[in-house]
Amino acid sequence: MEYISTRGGTGAVDFEGALFSGYAPDGGLFMPSCIPLLDTATLQQWSRLSYPELVKEICYLFVKPELIPRSTLSGEPQVGAARRDAYLIDRAFSKFRHKDVVHLSRLKGGLNVLELWHGVTYAFKDLSLSCTGQFLQYFLEKKQKHITVLVGTSGDTGSSAIESVRGQKNVDIFVLLPKGLCTQIQELQMTTVIEDNVHVFVVHGNSDEIDEPIKELFADVDFARRNNLMSLNSVNWSRIMVQIAHYFYAYFQCASTLDSTPLPVVEIVVPTGGGGNVTAGCIAQKMGLPIQLVAAVNSNDIIHRTVKDGDFSLSGRVKATLASAMDIQEPYNVERILWLLSGSDSHLTKTLMEQFTVSKSLKLPEGLHRKVSETLRSCSASDEDIVQAMQRCWEENHYLLCPHSAVAAHYHYSHLDSCASGTPRCCLAPASAAKFQDAVLRAGLVPEIPPEITALKAMETRSTVLQRGEDWAQVLRDRITAVEQWWGKRGAGLPPPGLQGVNGQA
Repeated sequence: MEYISTRGGTGAVDFEGALFSGYAPDGGLFMPSCIPLLDTATLQQWSRLSYPELVKEICYLFVKPELIPRSTLSGEPQVGAARRDAYLIDRAFSKFRHKDVVHLSRLKGGLNVLELWHGVTYAFKDLSLSCTGQFLQYFLEKKQKHITVLVGTSGDTGSSAIESVRGQKNVDIFVLLPKGLCTQIQELQMTTVIEDNVHVFVVHGNSDEIDEPIKELFADVDFARRNNLMSLNSVNWSRIMVQIAHYFYAYFQCASTLDSTPLPVVEIVVPTGGGGNVTAGCIAQKMGLPIQLVAAVNSNDIIHRTVKDGDFSLSGRVKATLASAMDIQEPYNVERILWLLSGSDSHLTKTLMEQFTVSKSLKLPEGLHRKVSETLRSCSASDEDIVQAMQRCWEENHYLLCPHSAVAAHYHYSHLDSCASGTPRCCLAPASAAKFQDAVLRAGLVPEIPPEITALKAMETRSTVLQRGEDWAQVLRDRITAVEQWWGKRGAGLPPPGLQGVNGQA
């Protein structure tokens, strides 16, 4: 399995190359050169697997055993395999609170909620990032190499990324979060991590604005190579790969039977902002999984307009909503979807994305829009819709939804007739309601707060503030360069740059 850029301007790389690259050198995103097609017998066999076992099967398809042996991924016995090399996937999920890692709650009225948030930070990104952290450490330990991870977050990515690499000697992570646009809990999950290798920046800007200095640094190929720069945002293929398992698990949990021909269809509703999770669903569909996908967004509705009208264009500034982690106007993973549905047409994808980069406005070609609308349905939910869905779910089930999960539930409640017709529906739940207490209170409900989250408010914090008017990219260059220089001189007894005179908020 090799990986190629969606824009066709760079050579193929293996899984290790895609893992450590983030964006491809030509500005595109890495995708598998081919998508494996599974037959019915394989699907029937996979239907008996647990979620971690499904992740392992997906990894076997997309990671060559010469890079990571099967025994290393899953702990399967293999002659001569070192003990330290085993169980990457099991180690990744060892801190999850639920015995099944993910859990399906079957609620009234056909509302099936797949809880993807039982990891350390109570968000679905723990699933893919815990695995990605294991892959990184595996390769870094073998090569005694240091990397710098650069991440922009609209809420949950930052804390999950930090958790996946905190304390690792071979990795430094720089996280940019938008001031006042994450919940207090989301921010505290980042700023309370006091580790030498964790560097958090609170930025006076929105989610799309903080992506700009990150793109600038990755576009500087010499700087990126010199500092071993990589991303753990969903531009990273590893995250997409692990998320493919969500769809197989959801399907097997909800399908009425796997003995009929053709296999029954399951509708899966995906709350999405940057489009990474729904991209994984499109790939699962290409692999032969009989699912109907619904992209559910908040008032930042560019994906909805793309599906409905072929209009991939910005519409003013990012709107702050209750579903804050989805407050994104430029969903970069749409590029992967366009490439996939255009028949891997790199020339077309490059042309379209370059046009969007310049004008921030794009009308999809008619044929490509038809493919997108055949593959995806979509909906948009206002804050009022979110609140009503949270209230209804509580009234009918005594079950608290986070505002992002409520975007999916809004679609369900708006389409009860189609659910009643016999097609099962599964709504993906990306986060716990415990992280969004303000939204729960706005819905007139009572938050349920785990002790781990309550404890955050009494913990020491550390961060650096980036003001408007500052050259954010230059600040990052200087700090990253300082860390890389320290790494090269780490025997000199100097404290790491993250701890030089920083106590509380810098």
